[in-house]
Amino acid sequence: MPLSAPALAVLSGIPRRERRNLVFGEGVGAFSGWSKAKAALDGRVASALGRAPAPWRLHDIRRTVATRLADLGVRPHVIEAALNHISGHKAGVAGVYNRAAYAAEKRAALTLWGDHLSTLIEGKSQ
Repeated sequence: MPLSAPALAVLSGIPRRERRNLVFGEGVGAFSGWSKAKAALDGRVASALGRAPAPWRLHDIRRTVATRLADLGVRPHVIEAALNHISGHKAGVAGVYNRAAYAAEKRAALTLWGDHLSTLIEGKSQ
């Protein structure tokens, strides 16, 4: 997955752990414990806001990214590729014949997203 400069900066700040090649999770294997991780995140958000956040689900992040990328002008098939989602443009016959990874387009979209988030975080208007 081609990551934006802000995403790479966040990841580079995470210390490497002994005997674990993966960034997230504990022990061996892929990340698990989504409910526990979300509860911890809700706690950090509540501390930052001074109140509990409105109810939300992890899937809301994918929906928000997809919607805002579309608002920023990213084409639907590139959004689907960036989210590793197979529907619409890559479903059915199109998916059988179109094997493009859209690497350059995903990189551009995620760079645009990183720039958008950086602008929001820095408090600048767009």
